[in-house]
Amino acid sequence: MNTDKTPVISALHDAPATIERNHFKYKSLSCWALNLFMGCAHGCRFCYVTETSIKYQAGLLKSYGVADPVADWGSYVLVRPWDEKKFMASLRKAEETPVSQLNADGNRAVFLCSTTDPYQTIRNPDPDIQNMLNDQARSVLRKALTAILDHSTLNVRILTRSPLACKDFDLFKKFGNRLLLGTSLPTLDEQLRQLYEPGVPHPKQRLKLLLEAHKAGIPTYVAVAPVFPEVGYQGMRDVFEAVKAAKPLTIFMEPVNLRLGIAERIGRNAKQLGVEMDMSIYDGGEKWIQYAIQSLKDAERAAKATGQLDRLHLWPDHQALSSKKVAKSQPDSDAYLEWLGRHWNRISEWPGKKKSK
Repeated sequence: MNTDKTPVISALHDAPATIERNHFKYKSLSCWALNLFMGCAHGCRFCYVTETSIKYQAGLLKSYGVADPVADWGSYVLVRPWDEKKFMASLRKAEETPVSQLNADGNRAVFLCSTTDPYQTIRNPDPDIQNMLNDQARSVLRKALTAILDHSTLNVRILTRSPLACKDFDLFKKFGNRLLLGTSLPTLDEQLRQLYEPGVPHPKQRLKLLLEAHKAGIPTYVAVAPVFPEVGYQGMRDVFEAVKAAKPLTIFMEPVNLRLGIAERIGRNAKQLGVEMDMSIYDGGEKWIQYAIQSLKDAERAAKATGQLDRLHLWPDHQALSSKKVAKSQPDSDAYLEWLGRHWNRISEWPGKKKSK
């Protein structure tokens, strides 16, 4: 596994960027996704995308020299090229899809991106190749957004951990109420960033991006996700208070979702940093369930304390937290399941729309 910020493998992908239907469940993020890369230079230790990589893309990644897509997460980025004919065909297909065939909570939005970060710095040992890849990535992003703006009525939701998004404020503003810019901000703590997301820009930089976007008139949202076990109520309250000035339409929140390779990556990084931590919470047992439920409840407390409860949209794991065993372990199982369902069925806010109830 790569331990610094420089991906070992970066190259052009053989498949172009196109708009594809996504299959989010209870997320209320979008109807489609536009993924500009395979892999991600940020390499967050908690990222669940690696499970998809090994399930569907292991053979392709191997042809580029990626031996283990899970262990090597953060060490490879393949940039999808621009093919105007194919992109426009995917855009027309999305535009012409009847609303009755779309997930009701998606706001007819295209999500950038669902498996990677749309704004990341790609590195390569060869400076010329590195410059070419970064230029290509930026060009594809701008062309795709411009096409969506000029040739469709679709909305756009952007989620990033990078302040590089500020370079496209000019384009974002042209969308008006059709675009939402969000950042992932699970903590303001630098030590936790080093432990869980060492390849990502500092939380203060992400917060600044959000505040500057709001100042520029760009509608914002924030994903306080995933909330690490060490963050707790006070840590979430600090984040909620910090983002308040950006007036995010929605504040999403979720605990760390356990997927293939996550525990190993987190444990390995903790060891490298000399940090002692209780890894039993990541074994998927009772400790994880207790942490997940408590984190969701703490988020409600923090949102209420900062006057933003009406904007809070929790993402409870629909498989792990709705089992009969878990429900029966709660003081009032019916109330617990109703609470989960309220967030699963919630439709997130969109600029210009009436507020969700």
